[in-house]
Amino acid sequence: MFARQALQLSSRARYFSATAARPAAEVKRLGVVGAGQMGLGIALVAAQKAQVPVTLVDSSQASLDKGLAFAEKLLAKDVSKQRITQEQADAARALLQPTTSIDDLSSADFVIEAVPEVPQLKFDVFAKLAQICPKHAILATNTSSISITRIAASTTAGNPNDTTSSSRVVATHFMNPVPVQKGVEIISGLQTSPKTLEIAVAFCKQLGKITSVSADSPGFLANRILMPYINEAIICLETGVGNRDSIDSIMKNGTNVPMGPLQLADFIGLDTCLAIMKVLHTETGDSKYRPSVLLKNMVDAGWLGKKSGKGFYDY
Repeated sequence: MFARQALQLSSRARYFSATAARPAAEVKRLGVVGAGQMGLGIALVAAQKAQVPVTLVDSSQASLDKGLAFAEKLLAKDVSKQRITQEQADAARALLQPTTSIDDLSSADFVIEAVPEVPQLKFDVFAKLAQICPKHAILATNTSSISITRIAASTTAGNPNDTTSSSRVVATHFMNPVPVQKGVEIISGLQTSPKTLEIAVAFCKQLGKITSVSADSPGFLANRILMPYINEAIICLETGVGNRDSIDSIMKNGTNVPMGPLQLADFIGLDTCLAIMKVLHTETGDSKYRPSVLLKNMVDAGWLGKKSGKGFYDY
């Protein structure tokens, strides 16, 4: 299995090297599903860097209002630091078009889904996107761990004769926070067409991102490496190997990372960390991916990190 994945990844990498310079189909309108931290970040970067209209969809008007308020705060900060002008900030904000109706994505050329890491929720979203979006539209997911092949397969739900929608599905896994981090993982499922990959990598580069290619394997590259590291740090805390400050301090001052693993977990969201570890554990069957008991308990307590005001640190 691993040899086959390595061969697939090598083939994809050669393809990217040969085609990355080709112009992608023009993306005149982007759709983003989910106005949380990731979705809002993707939408804002697209408005600023690619300067395309962005239809931002969320089922909750409150989430949309909160996301747009945060976008305005980020733009105001950039203006105050003279990174952009007020005119540029106003232009970017004007390109963000919020809606609670997913049907408003009927004219999108490229859609990025950024809803929570719940498999069935993502499958339902993609089944709808396949019916709503134009037949040329790329359907991308920001999933951090769920199989792209399974997500692509959901586009044929209720319509087994649809043989093209799954070929338009790809993963564009942005790193958090999106406006700051340059990296994006591009992951193709078994059904993903070479043209879809070409457009996805070209559009991400248009957003000023640096792309990496991963096979469709649990956790892909970033989280396959990062989450066991965070989980092991939590186990060290749980079993008394070290306290919170010592764990974060030794990693910051010993390995030159900007943020210790426990602080980073808070920033990512402990619920997100737990969801990814569960996927890794379930999909691989390997006990080394078993989530920490403390991590599960903190999520049960509602201590999700920065977004809830309490995690390993208080905010």
